Amino acid sequence: MSASDIAVRGSGSRIGWRELWLKEDWWAIWLGLGIVLIGWILFAHGSDSLKWLAVTPGKWTSLDQLGQHFAANFPRYLAQGAVWLVLFGVALSVLGTRLSAFVPSFIFLYVVSVAIFAVGQWAEANYYNLEPPLVALLLGLVISNLIGLPRWMDAGFRVEFYVKLGIVLLGATLPFSLIVWAGPVAILQASIVSIVTFLVIFWVARYLGLDRRLAATLGAGGAVCGVSASIAIAGAVGAKKEHAPIAIAIVILWAIVMIFALPLAARLLHLPTGVAGAWIGTSEFADAAGFAAAQTYGSYAGTVPGIEGTADQAVWAFTLMKVVGRDVWIGVWALVLAIIATTRWEPAEFGRKPDAAEIWWRFPKFVLGFVAASLIVSWIARDFSLADYNKLIAPTLVGPIKDLRSWAFIFCFFSIGLTTRFRGLAQFGPRPFAAFSAGVVVNVALGFVLSVILFAGHWSSLAR
Repeated sequence: MSASDIAVRGSGSRIGWRELWLKEDWWAIWLGLGIVLIGWILFAHGSDSLKWLAVTPGKWTSLDQLGQHFAANFPRYLAQGAVWLVLFGVALSVLGTRLSAFVPSFIFLYVVSVAIFAVGQWAEANYYNLEPPLVALLLGLVISNLIGLPRWMDAGFRVEFYVKLGIVLLGATLPFSLIVWAGPVAILQASIVSIVTFLVIFWVARYLGLDRRLAATLGAGGAVCGVSASIAIAGAVGAKKEHAPIAIAIVILWAIVMIFALPLAARLLHLPTGVAGAWIGTSEFADAAGFAAAQTYGSYAGTVPGIEGTADQAVWAFTLMKVVGRDVWIGVWALVLAIIATTRWEPAEFGRKPDAAEIWWRFPKFVLGFVAASLIVSWIARDFSLADYNKLIAPTLVGPIKDLRSWAFIFCFFSIGLTTRFRGLAQFGPRPFAAFSAGVVVNVALGFVLSVILFAGHWSSLAR
């Protein structure tokens, strides 16, 4: 980013109150919180209408079974697709996107996403690690790099918009009460891993001569939730347009490797399922990939001699470590790095005085939506125990929101693949990969020490 770009962004591009409807972040907040509030109203009145709209393919073992599901639920998919089209279409038209390009592009995106979701629900999908977001990414990469689509279709492949909405909805599935229920061990371990991993990647990247904004984007991608954090931090530090895609590509590569490596290593060591789930949670870089790895290892319980625990312990430990413990650091890193970039990096680089208002301009507003959604569900669940939350609130209110969040993330991952051209990323050479890989080594080793040695007793006796 040049000095002139910073100047324009820091002055003329400030749009006052119009920001509330002229910025993508705010639209993600309005749409996400709107979904949460509608879900709450329906939940309070005993209605399952949101569940009806939040349809997803069910588990299937034969094509006949899958066909019967779509035949019975076709009106629900039609309604859901229409709702997504209207919501995104209204927002993007206000933001200046041509609907003549967006509408056909999004219809293509949604129809293929339905097929991708169905593949992920195949009964054997866990065995082959075919989590829907990963299938979406790989299919998108194949189409983009081997087949190609017209450039005008990029109007529907809005990576950042979809992930921002997904993060706001993620907040609703992570009430602060759940963080309290997670206990101090999970939060402490997640915090240690997040901080150390970020610092290692950042320092190695700087040592290799990479731009500090790219270094920060890579560090956050490894320390928190790869795709979401990379996009959030790239905006917070004023990164170049290509920095987030570089980080995302590397994150996904290592996430796929860890799907196979972590369960295999844990199996060779005969780790209890809770311990292995915690290690996976501290060492994976994407929620979908980590969940697939945790499910894989959980399936060994009772079938592989020497592996103690239950399948639920593996998934629950992973959820506490990755989805609860590490993902909440998105907002922390975004705020800290926005302050550092504004008050230290840019004054030194461009010779201008720090501007406190720039911190607000840089801060990814959708993180506020994440917090607000979490607070809303926390308030709803304030008088419930963990058992009652899992029995009453999770399936009727949080469950449908989680399903809609899954759709948003599939749209995001598919769009990442469809807009990523390997030829464009190759120009940056091996240094970003080397810096991130250094963090991988430390991340896996540190996660092992914390999960298998220091806190093994906690994770091996974990119970929901």
